[in-house]
Amino acid sequence: MAGGGSFISDQKFTTLTADGNFKTITGGSTNIGPCRVTYIQAHAATNGVVKLHDGTGTGGSLELQVKFGSEGLDLMVPGSGIRFKTGVYLDLDQTDSVTIGYTG
Repeated sequence: MAGGGSFISDQKFTTLTADGNFKTITGGSTNIGPCRVTYIQAHAATNGVVKLHDGTGTGGSLELQVKFGSEGLDLMVPGSGIRFKTGVYLDLDQTDSVTIGYTG
């Protein structure tokens, strides 16, 4: 970077292996608050489905639903990512692991 500065990213990553709220770190206890999801990866599965809801359960608005198969899922979200105003709740089916990248 010009002027001797350095690039600092605020991108973070976390993984879940079952339905629930994404935490600030894998295995942590603090739910992610407002954020933008910029990356989603899911382990290969036959008829895999990943749903991301804004909130703390499936009652929150459905912001993303993706179906995939044995190729798995590796999705970079364009622009500023998907905005979650409250938190990110994962509802998964036929896959055993979902990782997200997020900012915020």
